[in-house]
Amino acid sequence: MAAASSSATATNIMLAIYEKKTNSIDLYRPLRQYISYTYSEREAVNLEDDLSIVRNLRSDIERVPDPSPTTRRDLLISYFKALCLIETRFPISPDRDHINTIQFTWFDAFKQKQKAVQQNIHLEKAAILFNLGAVYSQLGLSYDRTTVEGRRLASHAFIAAAGSFAYLRDNASTKASMGNSTTVDLSVECVGMLERLMLAQAQECVFENTIAKGSTPGVCSKISRQVGLYYEEALAALSAAPLKDHFEKAWIAHVQLKSALFYAEACYRYGLELHEKEEIAEEIARLKSGISALTEAKKSSKGAPAQILDAISKLEVNLNRNLERAMKENDRVYLMRVPSPSSLSALPAFSMVKSMQMNDMLDASKEKMFASLVPDSSAKALSKYTEMVDDVIRTQAEKLQQGSELTRVRLKEMDLPDSILALEGNFSLPEDLKNEVEKVQASGGPAGLEAELQQLRDLRRVNQELLVQTEELLQKEAAEDAQFRSQFGTRWTRPQSSTLTKTMQERLNKFAANLKQAGESDARIERSVREHSALMSILNHRPIEAALPSLSRPIMSLDANEDAIVGALKQSLRQLETLGAQRAGLEDMLKEMKRKDDILPKLMTSTGSYEDLFRKEIAKYDHICEEIAQNIEAQEQLLMQIQAQNDEFGAVFNLEDYKASRERCYKQIQAALAKCKEIKDNINEGLKFYVTLQDAINNIKQQCSDFVMTRNIQCREMMEDVQRQMAGFSFQERESPGPYPSVGQPRPTPRPSPQQITEPQSISHPPPQNPYYRPPEQPMHGYGHPPSPYTAPQQPPPYHVQPSTATPYPPPSSTAPPYPPPHAQQRPPVAHEYGQPAYPGWRGPYYNAPAEQPGSLPRPPYTIPNPYHPHQSGYYKQ
Repeated sequence: MAAASSSATATNIMLAIYEKKTNSIDLYRPLRQYISYTYSEREAVNLEDDLSIVRNLRSDIERVPDPSPTTRRDLLISYFKALCLIETRFPISPDRDHINTIQFTWFDAFKQKQKAVQQNIHLEKAAILFNLGAVYSQLGLSYDRTTVEGRRLASHAFIAAAGSFAYLRDNASTKASMGNSTTVDLSVECVGMLERLMLAQAQECVFENTIAKGSTPGVCSKISRQVGLYYEEALAALSAAPLKDHFEKAWIAHVQLKSALFYAEACYRYGLELHEKEEIAEEIARLKSGISALTEAKKSSKGAPAQILDAISKLEVNLNRNLERAMKENDRVYLMRVPSPSSLSALPAFSMVKSMQMNDMLDASKEKMFASLVPDSSAKALSKYTEMVDDVIRTQAEKLQQGSELTRVRLKEMDLPDSILALEGNFSLPEDLKNEVEKVQASGGPAGLEAELQQLRDLRRVNQELLVQTEELLQKEAAEDAQFRSQFGTRWTRPQSSTLTKTMQERLNKFAANLKQAGESDARIERSVREHSALMSILNHRPIEAALPSLSRPIMSLDANEDAIVGALKQSLRQLETLGAQRAGLEDMLKEMKRKDDILPKLMTSTGSYEDLFRKEIAKYDHICEEIAQNIEAQEQLLMQIQAQNDEFGAVFNLEDYKASRERCYKQIQAALAKCKEIKDNINEGLKFYVTLQDAINNIKQQCSDFVMTRNIQCREMMEDVQRQMAGFSFQERESPGPYPSVGQPRPTPRPSPQQITEPQSISHPPPQNPYYRPPEQPMHGYGHPPSPYTAPQQPPPYHVQPSTATPYPPPSSTAPPYPPPHAQQRPPVAHEYGQPAYPGWRGPYYNAPAEQPGSLPRPPYTIPNPYHPHQSGYYKQ
């Protein structure tokens, strides 16, 4: 059987379409003038390159087609994209305010004497699309269709040609045909016919490759029948207006013969399959139908190519041979009744090709040409679309946030997952409460209060020792003065010590009273620590969670299903957490989509309705919106399930009693924190008081030392005078008049008059030595005036507003003007949780030194210059 070659010669006879011709036009000058007038001359200069590209592309289109169809194809695609960009930025029309100096002229591809002349870009775009389809058809004919690969490439080219004509029909043909000057080749009917013709030739190439691969007769029949159907559709369009008289007779004969040829080929292949199935009667009917179609087609074969007629003749021979064989077998063996051709069902068909989608290939939205030109209409449309997207994003983000907030509130109401963690021993305090506990523990906690109290005791002892030393200085000087006064009688004429030290003694008395009251405050602090040690002991647990009650399993269980209840609840909580993670991912996806959603290029190339584009673009958010809705619904169902599981969990594990016990523990911790903070604040106030008092005592001690030193000098000089007087020496030889004669020898220190020592504050003395504790470099404010121990004591001010636990300290006082503190470098304040450093500088050798002997001076660090910087507070100023 010569089935493989029945129509092979016909594949070499296919149709290609010539390009439309055009006249030369200048696009550069009108477009540049419009830019300069509408925007600016500077903008026109900046767009010179783009204008030159457009001019060159149009010039290349006008030339004789390149010998390479692929080069011509690329040129047409580039120019079409440029036209899309021009359309949305440059209004080309006869209107006065538009670009009205451009006229596009294009000739009919099939009757070149006919032409269309229009002042709009639609004709130009339609003509370029038509030429693109024509070039693809020429590209299909350029391949060697005698080989399998050549037929595959040719089929692909015909599919692209069909896609170009389909894109022209759907997007540009109607607009190009709206003017008075049109051509038939750009009509919807013509480009639709050309699409069918290109699909027929593409399917024909597939059929030949199917034969070459040796496919079954049934498969070949279906593919062949589809080839015939495509040709029949093209023939129907050619036989109707407006194409009936527009094409040459040879075109119509070609398409008519091809449709009959491939119908008969399908009957032939289908007959082979029927013969194998021994369905002889239908085989005979199909073969007769194919022969009849060929006979009828040959009647209109005038002008048809000889190759097609030769293929018809060969196929007719094969059909008649198989028909003769089938009729003999039926007469001798099967004796079946042959059905009439009209009673037969339609032959099965299967299409292996479809028109190529050209949207992506012709999409100009990514092109940068004229990107800086944005008309007002496009800007407004973009703003409207942005509002639509923002509304979608805002609505969906609110849903996601509401879903997360709902989960948080519902879980808190159910005390989850805290109760599960408590059962596993992993429960933790609320974050704010835990932070407070950690701060207290980091500063020593309740256990560290004893060390801070010891600091108070040490500071009080240091102040007392300084006060005693100062009083001893004055007492020693007064005793010596009294002794000499008793010894010399009226000759000892200088003022008594008691008259000169009255002010200093009063200040020392007040400091002693302050220390006494401070001791009472210290005692109250120590008593508060002892009384509340049991309350504050809970803060000594490390970690603090060790002090919390635990959620225990029931002692007795009827069905022992506790593990199953806990496991189911934990599984549901994991699922809820997964849904939460999904929501976070969906929200990120929404933001990323919005960030990448730039439709301005599409707006600038869109020639249809903006609303249609908006609906298409906003639809890409639909799947995320649907996922969000599904997530929220799934979460709601899961929360209802968790509620039921938690109720069962609470009943089995007696959750209410555990919650009550836990709340009591929380309150105890809060009360312990408050009490510990209160005591620490009082201790810090005491530390500041003692440091400030120590500085004041050091100042008065320095004044007393200076006073004693001056009195000692006077004492020596007066003893010399008295001895001279008693020895009979005359006092007239004294060089400087005064109440006390000198011994006639120059002395490094002149003797002051009695009036000069009446007030020790006025004595010039060297700067005092730096005490161990120094105040910051700021003026020392005058201390208050608490009652002296010889008068009725007043109630000292408290540290804290709560009088039940307040421990007032008396402030150091002074009736004389304040003495400037020694200059010392300000040390940076030490960070501390309660505002006052925990006794800085007292970690030195004092605590490691052996015990002091009674009456001895304080050991270092009280005598070394290592300054202590108290925080000056106005609390003690009265």
